[in-house]
Amino acid sequence: MTKYIHEPRGLAVPNSRAGRMARLGGMAAGVAGNMAFEGGRQLLSGQRPRMEDLLLTPGNAARITAQLAQMRGAAMKVGQLLSLEGGDFLPPELAEILGHLRADAHFMPPKQLDSVLKRHFGPGYRGRFAKFDVRPVAAASIGQVHRAVTKDGRDVALKVQYPGVRESIDSDVRNVGSLLRLSGLVPKEIDLAPLMEEARRQLHEEADYGREAEMLSRFGGLLAGDDRFVVPELYADLTTRDVLGMSFVESVAIEGQGDAPQKMRDRLMESLISLMLRELFEFGLMQTDPNFANYRVQPETGRLVLLDFGATRVFGPDLVGQYRGLMRAGFAGDRGAVNAAMEEIGFLEPETEARHREPILDMVEMAMAPLRAAAPFDFAGTGLARDLRRAGEEFAEGRDFWVIPPMDALYLQRKMGGMFLLGARLRAHVALRPLLEPYL
Repeated sequence: MTKYIHEPRGLAVPNSRAGRMARLGGMAAGVAGNMAFEGGRQLLSGQRPRMEDLLLTPGNAARITAQLAQMRGAAMKVGQLLSLEGGDFLPPELAEILGHLRADAHFMPPKQLDSVLKRHFGPGYRGRFAKFDVRPVAAASIGQVHRAVTKDGRDVALKVQYPGVRESIDSDVRNVGSLLRLSGLVPKEIDLAPLMEEARRQLHEEADYGREAEMLSRFGGLLAGDDRFVVPELYADLTTRDVLGMSFVESVAIEGQGDAPQKMRDRLMESLISLMLRELFEFGLMQTDPNFANYRVQPETGRLVLLDFGATRVFGPDLVGQYRGLMRAGFAGDRGAVNAAMEEIGFLEPETEARHREPILDMVEMAMAPLRAAAPFDFAGTGLARDLRRAGEEFAEGRDFWVIPPMDALYLQRKMGGMFLLGARLRAHVALRPLLEPYL
């Protein structure tokens, strides 16, 4: 399916509600037209077309990803969120299509970038910088990052939000939700409203760079004494609601460390898992976006550079206590206590039938086994991910009930899943039990 991947290029962000609605409407009309044509062709050839087969044609897949990628903002972000969190109910084909939206976004052309910076810093903003690279070093769904040098000599990373993103969030989320529902791909039993509302809330938080600046500073303080990590320094004089200024830290992608010595890969992964546990059990504050691009490595020191705190979430003592109870029960191999903890968190309901409950508890047991082992866990060499996927597919087949857990639990599961995928990418070996035991 590589034909669905787009090459990032300079494309203006449509920043009016009418323009964005027209793009979504045009995308829907084009997809509907393709579906009608393909359905007619199949009928004439004696076939009985299925809705999902009509939607997931190469032409429709390319149209969906291209339009959402160009729109950026909430439309693109919802696709990213669903590709990560909707994997247990979205068809694999649609999840893969939406997954391509996690690749680099298109970026603003220089003229549009110039107008955005003038609006926030004034027409003389260029006088602040001795050097400003108009080609971004990174581009995502909400904004893009530029490297610059200020007149006073600071090496700066300037995160600039796309114009119109904040104003379009509510309508984009609503329209994308409608398209997903009308497509017939999401089971009717699924209430998309909680997921879409959470996507809307998170997007408003991520679009508030003032809030992200606060979280950046908080993490900088929390990790100030930990020499395993580097958190960029906030530059308040270069920060507004739509522009975030911070120190630029030379670093390389953590994904590129796959060929590094085994000891280094193990150390990087152990540090990230240790950090995740501190975020949950000590800080009650977690950066919940598992995008690999948020973790980089400082070449000269081997320290981990932490980026993007827009998706930082506060976890209350109740949820922390519930997860501590689940981990204790899993460590003890106490199936009854695991069952009770799963109900308390919201993954199960008291009325959940045994034929549904038991497969879920079996999967939890599979996931807990590496945590109890004294030996290092081989993220890439294990068949755990394959076995869990197979068990999940068997469980979902013929499933006639759906429970959407509390959003805090979903975000925590998202982070844990992201750490597992990164560990597999690095082919890391990490002893998990010693990292978790102090918190139980």
